[in-house]
Amino acid sequence: MSDRFGSVWKAIENTHAQAENMRLRSSLMMALEGHITRAGMTQAEAARVLGVTQPRVSDLMRGKIDRFGLDTLVNMAAAAGLHVHISVNDDVA
Repeated sequence: MSDRFGSVWKAIENTHAQAENMRLRSSLMMALEGHITRAGMTQAEAARVLGVTQPRVSDLMRGKIDRFGLDTLVNMAAAAGLHVHISVNDDVA
C-alpha cells in the first residue's frame, strides 16, 4: 500500500509544521519571482527595491528555498509593494 500526501511538502518533510513552513516559503518565493519577472527588473534593480543584495535575489530566482525564512520573504514582499495574506483554517488536507 502506498502513502498518499496532500502536497509534495508533506511527502518530504518530517512534520506538519515543517511542511506548512515550506509551503508558505515556496508560495512567497514564487510570488516574488513572478513580480520581478513581470516588472522586467534586473537582479540589481530588484535587490535595491527589496533591500537585499544581488546574490540574495539570485538565490531567490534560482529557488534556493533553504536560504530564506518566512520573515525575510514577508519583508521582501512588503518592500516590493506586495500584500501578503495568510488564511488559517481547520481542514488539513
